[in-house]
Amino acid sequence: EADQIHVEAASTQLGEVVTGSEMTSVALNGRSFTDLLALQPGIVPVTTQQPDSIVMAGASVAIAPSGVLNPGNQSISGQREDSNGFLVNGGDVKELMNGGTSIVPNLDSIAEFRILTDNFDAEYGNYTGGVINVITKSGSNQVHGSAFNFLRNTSLDARNYFSPERSFYRQNQFGGTIGGPIVKNKLFFFADYQGTRNSQGVDTGLIPVPTLANRTGNLTSLADSLTGEVGGPYLANLLSQKLGYQVTENEPYYTPGCNSNLECVFPNAIIPQRAWSEPAKKLLQYIPKPNLNGNTFSTGAYGKTLRDDKASFRLDGTSQRYGLLSAYYFADDYALDNPYPSGQGGATVPGFNALNLGRSQLLSLSQTKSFGTTAVNELRLSVMRSANNVGQPLGGVGTKLSQQGFVTGPGTPGIVPLAPEIEGIENVTFTSFVMGLPITNLTQANNTYALSDNFSKVRGTHTLKAGLQFSKEQVNVNPNPTFNGAFTFYGTETGNDFADFLIGVASNYNQADSQTYYARHKYAAGFVQDSWRAKPSLTLNFGVRWDLMQYWSEKYNQIPTFVLGQQSKVYPTAPRGLVYPTDEGIPNTLVPQKHRFAPRIGLAWAPKNRWSVRAGYGIFYSVIQGNTVAIDEPQPPYGQSYTSPAPPLFATPFITAADGATHVQPFPLKFPPLNATADHPNPNIDFAPYLPQAGMATPYKGNTYPY
Repeated sequence: EADQIHVEAASTQLGEVVTGSEMTSVALNGRSFTDLLALQPGIVPVTTQQPDSIVMAGASVAIAPSGVLNPGNQSISGQREDSNGFLVNGGDVKELMNGGTSIVPNLDSIAEFRILTDNFDAEYGNYTGGVINVITKSGSNQVHGSAFNFLRNTSLDARNYFSPERSFYRQNQFGGTIGGPIVKNKLFFFADYQGTRNSQGVDTGLIPVPTLANRTGNLTSLADSLTGEVGGPYLANLLSQKLGYQVTENEPYYTPGCNSNLECVFPNAIIPQRAWSEPAKKLLQYIPKPNLNGNTFSTGAYGKTLRDDKASFRLDGTSQRYGLLSAYYFADDYALDNPYPSGQGGATVPGFNALNLGRSQLLSLSQTKSFGTTAVNELRLSVMRSANNVGQPLGGVGTKLSQQGFVTGPGTPGIVPLAPEIEGIENVTFTSFVMGLPITNLTQANNTYALSDNFSKVRGTHTLKAGLQFSKEQVNVNPNPTFNGAFTFYGTETGNDFADFLIGVASNYNQADSQTYYARHKYAAGFVQDSWRAKPSLTLNFGVRWDLMQYWSEKYNQIPTFVLGQQSKVYPTAPRGLVYPTDEGIPNTLVPQKHRFAPRIGLAWAPKNRWSVRAGYGIFYSVIQGNTVAIDEPQPPYGQSYTSPAPPLFATPFITAADGATHVQPFPLKFPPLNATADHPNPNIDFAPYLPQAGMATPYKGNTYPY
């Protein structure tokens, strides 16, 4: 006889519990509980946060737990994907910048996890999406354990239809659990370990690349795209010198049937090598040659390799005086070698692999103490740390920019390498692929400290509950905001990206410099609620929650904002309108924190055991993701981002190709001492190199939060 489906008749919250046996009975690739979230009603089964969708000049990137696992960034009940909370044994494990979980325990160590999708009791807050709480197994009076080994390999895999060869795939996941008594009936332990070794070929897909003829300068196969005209007199003069014949402003690069330099710049759609820029001559070798149909590149021969080791240990003890005491420690260490680090603005073609290195840890302590038969107090303390180095360049490092044909050095219109330790093949984006080193890699360390205390009391048909919650979040980020520069070629000059590359006129050049920044956040909340069993078939829940909602701050106030007409006292030489925390009316959170009150009402009515009706109303507030402060980095005088105002020359990107205008080379920056305030101003900063300011994404001081 089939098991009967449980009908929730008492709880007014919407959500489901997934047990450990249910999880381990399902074949999960990667063995992550987050892959089961989408089985619940109200949860969108996919996420919009793809590996390359969060590329913010090194200020923030997506971080996958254990290197490759699903972090759980999914929309729940129609809310934003970063508006979900994640708990492990009551400890806050949310990744603070982009949402999702930082901790994914070994599947065999999980007793159950619960997903609250809607109408939470007042006990839960700080999130408007869902709350996912994972409970791990504990020991008992009997020794028990398990062992597992899951193997996958290439033998039964098919070739990707668009790849010339079959990609390799080798994965081995192994580990086990053990639990039992230390002191019978009083002290118990549970321990687990899981190792993952993965080597997997990554198919590039079909990438259009220059043909062998194109690589010699013969662009007859691309002639239809050569629709541009010479952009200005300076470029016309440069081309005249290189080609040995007269080139004029607004002269077409090619017209159909042109076979004379009297009619167009490049007769027969051929660009002589004497017209090529020096960087193009040096970098052409890094563009893959076609291996399909004469103009397409595709391969699955290069793979990512993962080593991941995770383990946890749990102690549970009971005593008459202190009640139930529990301690849980989890650690996860991984190393991922990624051949195509596009999530950090890196290459989509072979030769430029990068490393992702990370370690996540959680320490959770709790005490559950009963007072008589009707009262219980739950005290929890947790510390979570997740430190990651994402996109550390490996392939292509070591070749100096000067060896690639670029003019380099301070005081020149060329490139100043701001991170010589990762100087290598320049990052260049074409319309169909990217080559060169990653440009938005970073090291990031998240620290979350959380404390909560809940007290419950049963009085007749009423279950009363009240509690307090506090948390302090820190994110320390050492970014690469495109330290060594990056170019894009979209055919702005000639009409064709590869032709622009050859003659050395980029569509855009970007370079930035900044320091480590230290995002900070605090949260406090309290609640009271009453769950009243008015009838055996009717439960009513009433509650109210107080939330102290705060925008992110920066430890050293490195986040300016803009107030029209106000002169900064922190930096008196700053342009009018650019103001900083401690300036008049500017808190360190930029917008004022707010005390919010959130009423909750719920009803659960089950006239029969086979069906129930649940309804509710509530107001919910959500913490804002940390990348809102990250995307405003860097700002003067703590950093500077330069974007070419017009298409620049490839070899000297601070010179505009059309008219030869030379722009101020602001790098390297000289950073001021931190901690300037209105009471301790710094009047010695020259803001001229920072002007004109590229832009700001900071909130206005008059905004209310949450929005």
